[in-house]
Amino acid sequence: MSNSLEVRKALLGEIREAKKSRVVLNLTDVRYIDSSGVASLVEGLKASRESGSRFVLFGLSASAREVLKISRLLKLFEIYDDEGQAMSA
Repeated sequence: MSNSLEVRKALLGEIREAKKSRVVLNLTDVRYIDSSGVASLVEGLKASRESGSRFVLFGLSASAREVLKISRLLKLFEIYDDEGQAMSA
């Protein structure tokens, strides 16, 4: 919750304003995602689909992965274990 506004602004800036063809989000240091964090990820996914870019996540902790799984969002995201996989996909 404490970082979701900053993450959302940066994420949407890369997708909508910088018009990047692929945005890769490193979640390695994120131990838990609350509802505002999930909302930021969903908004990023929606914006990327609208702009035709790819939105890639990597480094999800077990708890962050579980939050996405419980909310039935896990399968919507392109997720990789590490940066190498995310960048080469």
